[in-house]
Amino acid sequence: MYEEEENERAWYIIQSYVGMEYAAKRNLERRIVSMNMEDYIFNVLVPEEVHVEKKANGETKEVIENPYPGYIFVDMIVTDESWFIVRNTPMVTGFLGSSGGRAKPVPVPPHEMIPILKKNGITVTTDVKFSVGDKVKVISETFMGQEAIVEKIDVENQIVTVLIDLFGRQTPNDFRFDEVEPVK
Repeated sequence: MYEEEENERAWYIIQSYVGMEYAAKRNLERRIVSMNMEDYIFNVLVPEEVHVEKKANGETKEVIENPYPGYIFVDMIVTDESWFIVRNTPMVTGFLGSSGGRAKPVPVPPHEMIPILKKNGITVTTDVKFSVGDKVKVISETFMGQEAIVEKIDVENQIVTVLIDLFGRQTPNDFRFDEVEPVK
């Protein structure tokens, strides 16, 4: 089963020393090019948020902050080689979600990554595997296994509204895209 997951492109979080995120990013970007890993490691992101601060004299100043100090987001396909290159980059201390002992890291779920990408001006395109009127099966806990009809799709927020039969009535419910799958 892991062979399928191993070749999927996803976002991962790597750790670096606090305050050294940009140095780690530069080091990793250089290694990607020098080791010819452009086909496996696509984007390196240090998230930024712009805040307006008011000075004592009344002037305003824009301040750029890293909302996740010590963390860098990497869009990559995890293979033994790409994983090794990222882990052994100067200023990188490891992957978040990797328990060590050669355990591969866990990707950031898309519904958690999309807001971070949007705040940083990165547009997200999503493959929607269903359309309005299609039958889908719910794969999340509350309504697991229940089939429903797609009523509305919100691509920007990755939310699908489906009609589930509850007590003989069609009841609308919202799910993330990863909580439903098309019925074949």
